[in-house]
Amino acid sequence: LDREGVGELIKVAVERGRAVNPKLEIGICGEHGGEPNSVMFCHEAGLDYVSCSPFRIPVAKLAAAQAAIMEKQKKGDEQEAKAIKRSKKASSTKRSKRTSR
Repeated sequence: LDREGVGELIKVAVERGRAVNPKLEIGICGEHGGEPNSVMFCHEAGLDYVSCSPFRIPVAKLAAAQAAIMEKQKKGDEQEAKAIKRSKKASSTKRSKRTSR
């Protein structure tokens, strides 16, 4: 899937469709639905499902699981970075209070 061309059009369609109907179910079907990179993209773009030919289902399931795991890891990394930043900020605030006495 061409992420810069078709991918951008898909993202625009998802955004505009959900702006009108937040419950709108959006997905793709065909050979892209069983291609790992396309499945990853669809997950990132917020699509609800992919549909593919039966022999591609195991690959599509694996790619979907990997995309979900990667998203969860990314969120965990972001939360960890925020916690570290808060900790550093609190630490510097304590130091400045001690030095101002």
